[in-house]
Formats: sequence, structure tokens, C-alpha cells
Amino acid sequence: MALKNIVKEMRDGIGNISRRGSERRGSENGKHNMRRRGRSYIAPEGSSSSSKIIVEQSQWANMPPELLHDIIQRIEASQTSWPARRDVVACASVCKSWRAVTKEIIRTPEQCGLLSFPVSLKQPGPRDAPIQCYIRRERPTGTYRLYLGLSPALSGDMSKLLLAARKIRKATSTDFLISLVGDDFSRTSNTYVGKLRSNFLGTKFTIYDSQPPCDTAIHSNSRSQRKIFPKQVSLKGSSSNYSVATISYELNVLRTRGPRRMQCTMHSIPISAIQEGGTAPTPIEFTNCCEEQIPSSPSPVSKGKKPLVEFSSTSLSGPLESFGSTGDPLILKNKAPRWHEQLQCWCLNFKGRVTVASVKNFQLVAAAEPNQNVSVAEQERVILQFGKIGKDIFTMDYRYPLSALQAFAICLSSFDTKPACE
Repeated sequence: MALKNIVKEMRDGIGNISRRGSERRGSENGKHNMRRRGRSYIAPEGSSSSSKIIVEQSQWANMPPELLHDIIQRIEASQTSWPARRDVVACASVCKSWRAVTKEIIRTPEQCGLLSFPVSLKQPGPRDAPIQCYIRRERPTGTYRLYLGLSPALSGDMSKLLLAARKIRKATSTDFLISLVGDDFSRTSNTYVGKLRSNFLGTKFTIYDSQPPCDTAIHSNSRSQRKIFPKQVSLKGSSSNYSVATISYELNVLRTRGPRRMQCTMHSIPISAIQEGGTAPTPIEFTNCCEEQIPSSPSPVSKGKKPLVEFSSTSLSGPLESFGSTGDPLILKNKAPRWHEQLQCWCLNFKGRVTVASVKNFQLVAAAEPNQNVSVAEQERVILQFGKIGKDIFTMDYRYPLSALQAFAICLSSFDTKPACE
């Protein structure tokens, strides 16, 4: 049987299995009907009696491991772009055995440069070439959507939605809630992945992740931690936020002309990640923050609602902050542009990815001290670049050691109003 026919029959089989499971549950309960899952839906980790029945009915569950490994490996190698890569996700949706083999074969974005599962959005990007994306801004709703692709003109309907953010203005701050989908930004939803929060002036931002960093030495800044007595249980809809990075924009007191100056402190990424032989923290599971157990005592850090580490926004050239027992954090700074005499403007080489001049455009490179053993070539390498290409359309290219979530949050900070920085 041809490989394409196997994939087609397998995906059709998943739909039939889901329908049979729904009918059985409907006959048993009489009140609840199982919502039919999409073809790219990944089956949950937990098992139940109904899921066991579905697996037993599947004609693919008992496939020989060697044959199964060969099939999924061929599918993964042949489908290298979306939407064709949905077939890889479909393989992980069949049953537990298929999921285990698929997770064993699929490599991280750092290794293969491809985005497959939701956890890929929290893993570092590739080292050799950046992952190219674009952001579409919707002014009436305050929504920002991150797509995988070169641009809307080149990708069209083939673009893959990676993340979406909703801007919420408050009295003393602005929040950007980040989700996996574009129509649900609730913190109690399974699609919630993090948020970005600014101060009143829009000069300091904090990036929060919905799950704790891989490094256990990094303390969380959770706002949902509360005291629980023996007879109390955690709220089902509660969610946690863990501070993973801070962004600071320099105040423009003299109102001089020029681009913004910014600095990003990546608390969850040590400086050793960009040293020779270094590695960045890489999560392997997309944990649901709503299922985490709430500690028995509140955190002293969360009481004050302060970022994990604070540094002055008016002195970006000061000494780097300490990163505790895990070493210094990775510091990113915007690459200094040069003044073009003929064009009479500040210029950066975006290699054709940015076509419209804007104060929001920037390139981030690593800022390292001489004693941190970071090569000059690594310090000049652009880790994240962001720029405008049309009305409400911006490109975003990121690479190792940043993840898509971290890069997207940094770019969102550029959209917020900053009257004190311009």
C-alpha cells in the first residue's frame, strides 16, 4: 500500500473511531455527547474507560512497532511544512503507542528547525537559520496574531497560526494575554500560554509563562498562590504565571531623535547557553497550569507583585544583574543602527525582511561581558529581528536560544505606547 494511502486511511480511521466512541458514551449517559475532535487534535495523556474502548477498536493500535516507526518516520521526513504537517500531528492522535513513537521521532526546533506540537513554541529555535514569521495587528479588537510564514502575500491561506495575543488596558498597566487560539484568551483555558505586562509609563515589561521554567533554581512569580487549609482544595480554573524575562526601554529625557533603546533580561536562559558547547533550557512537555497543585503557603515574591529581577530603565549600560546559583542570565540589547546621509534616517540591515521605516523596528543581539567567554561572532549574531512591511503587518524572525513565545512577547512590547521613550 502506498504511503499516502496509508496516511489517508489512518486519518479517516481516526474520525470513525471518534464517532463510534461518541455513540457509545451517548448510549451510556443519555445526557452528554462527546464533542468530535479535529483531525489535528492530540489525544490527552490521561486514560479513561471510554478511551480504552476506542483504542481496542482501532485497527492501527496493534501495528508492529518496527513498521509503525518506519511509517511515522517517512511521514515526518516528507511533510516539512504546514498545512501538510498536520499528518504528523494526526499520527500522535491515534493512540498512546502512536503518540510515544511520534514523540520519539519528532525532534525539537533547535535540531530540525520545524514547529510541530504546541510545546515547540516554548522550545529554543534553530541555531543555523532563523524561523521566519509575521504578525498581523487588528486595531479594532486589540488582537495580534503570529503566523508561520514569510508574509501574508507569499503564504496566503497556507499560513499556520502559532500564537495570538489580546491587549487589555488597565488603570496602571497594560496586559497582553497570549493564547494558542485567536478567540479564547481566558487564563483558565487550556490554550493560555502566558502574558506580557507593562508598567504605567510603558518602559518596563515582564514576560510570564504559564508553566515554570526548566531550571528549578529560578523562583516563580505566581499570582495564584494562596493559603490552603486541610479541607480546602485548589480551584479548578486557577492558573499560575512565572516570570521568565523582563524588558526595559530607556527613557528619552532630552527628546533626541533616534530609535528606541531596549534591553531584555532572559531570567530563564543562562548566558552559558550561547557559550561554546552550551545549551538552553528545553521543556519537553506542555503542562497545563490548571492541573498544578497550589502550594500550602503564599510566596513572598507574589505578595508584592514585583518582577523576579528589577533593573533601571534609565541606565542600560550598567552592570549585569546576578542570576543566582545558575550563573548570569542572558542579556539582549538592540543593535545600534547607523545614520544614512542620503536617506537621512537610521538604518539596519534586515536582509529584505523589513521594508517600511518605523520606530518599532529593531534587532536584538547578545550583550556579554569580556569575562563571560562569548565569542565576538556570537555577540554580533542577530537573535531576534522585528520590523514593519505594511499596514498592520510586521515580520518576526527568531533563532536559538529564544523560543517563539519569548520572541512574540518581546515584539508585543514594541506595540505598546511609550511617550517617555520617543
